[in-house]
Amino acid sequence: MSTDIIGYIAAVLVGASLGLIGSGGSILTVPILVYLMAVEPVLATAYSLFIVGATSLVGGIQNAFQKKVDFKTVVIFGIPSIIAVYLTRAYIVPIIPDTIATIGSFTLTKPIALMVLFAIVMIAASISMIKPKKKGAEEDETTTTIKYSYGMILVEGLLVGTLTGLVGAGGGFLIIPALVIFARMPMKLAVGTSLFIIAAKSLLGFLGDLQANELIDWTLLLSFTGLSIIGIFIGIFLSKKIAGNKLKKAFGWFVFLMGIYILIKELI
Repeated sequence: MSTDIIGYIAAVLVGASLGLIGSGGSILTVPILVYLMAVEPVLATAYSLFIVGATSLVGGIQNAFQKKVDFKTVVIFGIPSIIAVYLTRAYIVPIIPDTIATIGSFTLTKPIALMVLFAIVMIAASISMIKPKKKGAEEDETTTTIKYSYGMILVEGLLVGTLTGLVGAGGGFLIIPALVIFARMPMKLAVGTSLFIIAAKSLLGFLGDLQANELIDWTLLLSFTGLSIIGIFIGIFLSKKIAGNKLKKAFGWFVFLMGIYILIKELI
């Protein structure tokens, strides 16, 4: 079986991850594109924005029909995040030099730097997934009053947007905790809301790449995206059958090991 076929099968897992836990799509997408489909790392982060953005939009619409999206939060969190990701992709990523530093025989190039940063993000995200849930966390599901900490949500939106722009990560693993902590939002509502935020900032970030005249392989991109969208429907269906905490922890360990693998592959 060729690596391309494995990559397309893995595309379904990308969508399933988004459907199940509202995050993890980009954490899988970039390594799949780079290591299985031989896409150059900088371009892979651009593809990831489109794939995760389009898939999240479909999932967000599905959640909206189930009344699991808070659109006020989408606007409050989304606007600063969208501005940050667009500016990062259009103006910051293009000016990062191809060779950043040389230490002895090791040369830190732009692609290596982006993959290392991505691996660090993966490891940080995995730790938040693996950590056991605090006692009383389940009670959040019955909470109906959303209370905003506007300043913290604004700052978090800017930070997540910048990170999304640099590594092509949708940032669900950062958005969901922010909504639960700073807006006191029930977990299931946070997942649906997160998908809409991810969709908006990822797709607009991808426009920054089009503006930068990136050469896009639309056949690969649309095929991968279509399979990922199939995956998100599978994920939404399975989310009703599988205990979310157990799944999140298992996924966290997988992400942790992938992050370590990327660090070793890129640096050693």
